[in-house]
Amino acid sequence: MTDQPRPPVGPVIAGVVPGQSTRVVREAARQAALAHVELIVVHVDTTRFVAFEDPDGYVHSSTLDVAGAAAKAALDDVRRSAEKTLADETVTWSVRQEIGDPALALIRLADAVGASVLVVGTRRRGLGESLREFLTGSVAARLSHRQRRPVLVVPQGDPVGADDQLPWE
Repeated sequence: MTDQPRPPVGPVIAGVVPGQSTRVVREAARQAALAHVELIVVHVDTTRFVAFEDPDGYVHSSTLDVAGAAAKAALDDVRRSAEKTLADETVTWSVRQEIGDPALALIRLADAVGASVLVVGTRRRGLGESLREFLTGSVAARLSHRQRRPVLVVPQGDPVGADDQLPWE
């Protein structure tokens, strides 16, 4: 028996946020098309969190007070962007919303559907994003350390030059 890697058979998961560059979804669609698998575009609602999970996999959630309309608006924004971005694509795709910590929610979904790869974008530049990443850590880094699937990180916007300051510096 050889140690040859098996070709991907599960869907490609693209973790996205509202207002994010369409590069993440486009690259995820390209990966799904190359592998002849479905694309699942996922927004994670961080205003709700997993309270507990039944043995059958049903997730019970709790909600922070600010949830509801904002979560629905974020999902609608992600859905509209995906529809526009994927209008000319032949890949089968869907949009869904998960809850909780973004990295853990994407891992939970990937396990449930047998995903072949996770696709996420780099974080946006700015003080607010730097603070969020300082407090919670990079979703891409946490994904790469907490599960076995490949993680494809797609750059957002223009890349930083070799002599330029990095966003977190």
